[in-house]
Amino acid sequence: MSIRRLPETLVNQIAAGEVLERPAAAVKELVENALDAGATHIDVQMRDGGRSYIAVSDDGCGMSKEGLSLCIERHATSKLPSDDLVHIETLGFRGEALPSIGAVARLQITSREKQAEDAWMIRVEGGTVSPVQPAACNPGTRVEIRDLFFATPARLKFLKVARTELSHAEDVMKRLAMAHPEVGFSLSDEKRTLLRLPANGGDLFEARLKRLSSVMAREFGENALRVDAEREYLTLSGYIGLPTLNRGNAQHQYLFVNGRPVKDRLLQGAVRGAYQDFLARDRHPLLALFLEMPPEMVDVNVHPAKTEVRFRDAALVRGLIVGACKHALAEAGHRASTSVANSALGMLEAARSRQEQGGAEGRSGGAYSWQPRPSVSYPSGRLSEAVFAAQAPLGNSQTALPGSESFIPQARSGDPVPGLAEAGNRWSSPSEGTGEPEAFDHAAHPLGAARAQYHENYIIAQTETGIVIVDQHAAHERLVLEKMKEQMAAQGVKSQMLLLPEVVELDEDAAHRLVKRAEELAELGLVLEAFGPGAVVVREVPAILGERANATALVMDLADELAELGETLALKERVERVLGTMACHGSVRSGRRLNSEEMNALLRQMEVTPHSGQCNHGRPTYIELKLTDIEKLFSRR
Repeated sequence: MSIRRLPETLVNQIAAGEVLERPAAAVKELVENALDAGATHIDVQMRDGGRSYIAVSDDGCGMSKEGLSLCIERHATSKLPSDDLVHIETLGFRGEALPSIGAVARLQITSREKQAEDAWMIRVEGGTVSPVQPAACNPGTRVEIRDLFFATPARLKFLKVARTELSHAEDVMKRLAMAHPEVGFSLSDEKRTLLRLPANGGDLFEARLKRLSSVMAREFGENALRVDAEREYLTLSGYIGLPTLNRGNAQHQYLFVNGRPVKDRLLQGAVRGAYQDFLARDRHPLLALFLEMPPEMVDVNVHPAKTEVRFRDAALVRGLIVGACKHALAEAGHRASTSVANSALGMLEAARSRQEQGGAEGRSGGAYSWQPRPSVSYPSGRLSEAVFAAQAPLGNSQTALPGSESFIPQARSGDPVPGLAEAGNRWSSPSEGTGEPEAFDHAAHPLGAARAQYHENYIIAQTETGIVIVDQHAAHERLVLEKMKEQMAAQGVKSQMLLLPEVVELDEDAAHRLVKRAEELAELGLVLEAFGPGAVVVREVPAILGERANATALVMDLADELAELGETLALKERVERVLGTMACHGSVRSGRRLNSEEMNALLRQMEVTPHSGQCNHGRPTYIELKLTDIEKLFSRR
């Protein structure tokens, strides 16, 4: 078979297949060009999901007549002032987007420089270029694409319905908008405006949080933790969500490198490592992190769509992300997300509405009928306890009639709870007449004073502005885990020697990676050494993994983890997962009756323990209901 040179039109169509996967890819390339041109507002219009029409308008620097002629030629770009592919400081630099679009669609570009009196227009249809013509246009550039992929009909068959393609374009716009809060963005189709984000000025962190709240929903802004860290030549900033604000997928994790939205497995693995103590493995946090570094320390030229990058020192990047996120989570203390309380209030409101509807049916002769309870006289000073007792369902061991044992249990089953009764926080029981603890400082103790234990698992505390409901098992589980982690950090991970050292056969590269990290692995309790060119021998394993630790499976998983991320994440996860299991079994169980001193001691420890707002599985340990919200439930506001 003879070798031939492909026609220029076919070459451009092949390039378009690499750059333009769908209409959203065209939107991404054009919006990035607008950002590189210094635009302060970018407007995108689409029809039929981008198949029939896409228009991107900006108020950037614009192009001259000569520049307009050059921009539609392959590998022509203004983004590389020199021939240096290392120091890349712009979003676009390949010079392929416009000629690729022109090869498979009907392309029209109209542009005017800011100081110029005249505007110019050029058309490209299926690779055929028309002469530059005078036109009318405001300063900036407007790019219009009609009949996308008309020159390559096979690509049209792979496009989804219009709504799906539009959602992909919206996601592209949101990611670019997060990275550039100083720029205004809008996206509309033939029916409505899907996205309208005004430019945010002022402090970068404030502007960024305002933009993130607009894109990721208001609840993220209310429950976001600021991240601001530096290490060597790296700078990391942004916001991460509290662990109790999580989702079932990672779609709301946004990562940026030098202002470029990326989807990088190493960065995603670092986020997983930072949250491994606080979330179940099938839950994912919400966050937006912005990593800045010298251009020569990252390769952005590894993928045609420029969504993947390669770091010169991946371990340093991962360590910064994990450390900064963990520090921000520790600074949050016992804070839990407001979405937990909002969800609880929503359920209460729904239950009240159902009750009201049921009451209306009863009054109108429906299936529901109301029967008055027998009147009961309550002893003075015991009204609040009687109200709780009346609301508790039958069968609750703590339900008591007035005059019997106090609803705040002073008698308890079993031995004192370790760490609570001896916590040194001694609280007097509520006084008979007022129900107020003596000399209680609400400002110093935001979780309030314990008032009752409900269903032998939930502590009800009164705060200055409302009430707090605490899950005693989940809360104490977190307290025990944090104490065990402190002990492990102070004393190290104890190892357990194997009676018979175990030889694990691997490929040579995997064995070399493990031996190279042998000192780090020894700090985690795993002692191994080389055993020939393609094997290692394991002599000790972490004692916390127990007698049934499978050394072969552990080492093979570690080898895979090192190959993918270059870090010993798997072993750390296993050790901390066992710590979590031990903490669960060593904590106060549901059904354990606590006295007022123990309940208050638990609250005080929660206030000073990092991450106590959620248990080891990401569930909230407490719900706070404000008095104003409770009054709304009773139509007092």
